Amino acid sequence: MTCATIGPNGRPHLMPLWFVAEDGPVLRGWTYAKSQKTKNLERDPHATLQIETGVEYQELRGAMMECDVEVAREGVADFGTALFERYAPGVDVGDMISQQAPKRVGLVFTPTRIVTWDHRKLGGSY
Repeated sequence: MTCATIGPNGRPHLMPLWFVAEDGPVLRGWTYAKSQKTKNLERDPHATLQIETGVEYQELRGAMMECDVEVAREGVADFGTALFERYAPGVDVGDMISQQAPKRVGLVFTPTRIVTWDHRKLGGSY
């Protein structure tokens, strides 16, 4: 997904971010505590996320989610574990997560508005 926060100059700051789905539409991720994304979210805890899939125009679909964001400093290793279970299942990354977690924060994205699109519904006519 792409995560947009508002930078110190008032402009959007767009960055890719691994995520896992939690209950309902809530998404979780993690990032470095010293990253610009974290600094932006500490100043203004709002983000817009874009998740999309598809290659050919007629296959494109996705969602834009305007979110309230919680920056979590506790249980950060759990965020990393969940991410690697999704993106690298079966790979033993426990030691790496333990080493990375103190440098990172967890991010909890709670949508306040969701907009979706699905070009598959166009039936080949655009």
